[in-house]
Amino acid sequence: MVKIDKRRKYMLVLDTETCNSIDEPLVYDLGMAVVDKNGTIYETESLIIKEIFYGESELMKSSYYAKKLPQYFEDIKNGSRVVVPFYMARQKMIALMEKYGIDTVCAYNARFDFNALNTTQRWLTKSKYRFFFPYGTEIWDILKMATDTICRQKMYSIFCKENDYLTGHPFPQNKRTAEVVYRYLYNDTDFIESHTALEDVSIENEIMSHCFRQHKKMRKSVWA
Repeated sequence: MVKIDKRRKYMLVLDTETCNSIDEPLVYDLGMAVVDKNGTIYETESLIIKEIFYGESELMKSSYYAKKLPQYFEDIKNGSRVVVPFYMARQKMIALMEKYGIDTVCAYNARFDFNALNTTQRWLTKSKYRFFFPYGTEIWDILKMATDTICRQKMYSIFCKENDYLTGHPFPQNKRTAEVVYRYLYNDTDFIESHTALEDVSIENEIMSHCFRQHKKMRKSVWA
């Protein structure tokens, strides 16, 4: 059993995988991990959303990562991922937050996950319930944190240029995806992001812990 230290700040890192459009993303895979600033993981959840994964089968077939469906079915079969109604997924999140005294939820490009979870809540309840996170929850964006620390390092810029990790804009800039940042931190250009929620939570947590180790001023709030 995990011994909870009330003096320690625990946070919840989460990631979502979605189907449907970018404007109305629906969550079919939700990964969560209770962590601290050092990157220690205390507890995890890997949840498949029943109403979307099974109830919206046509949308699932057209989702960007539809090729991963066989993997999901195998993981469900062996118990490494659990199928739950969306309401239960939210209750599991709230239970983790209450257990560890968490008031801060973190994600890489958190605005997307924030919107996706709210959109799914509204879709499934016909807008009777509109917000996924408990009132007063702080939402931290690991992308903003990395932008203000890791991505400002001269070696990061050199790494991106040497490996052609640049945007295609008229004025190319260094890419700042979780995959590229993780490749830089571990000098592993072969690393491929899983794009399954709990596995991506793991690398996002590692990136966040590296940000804290820089001991530099950085934005945290998704609204900053």
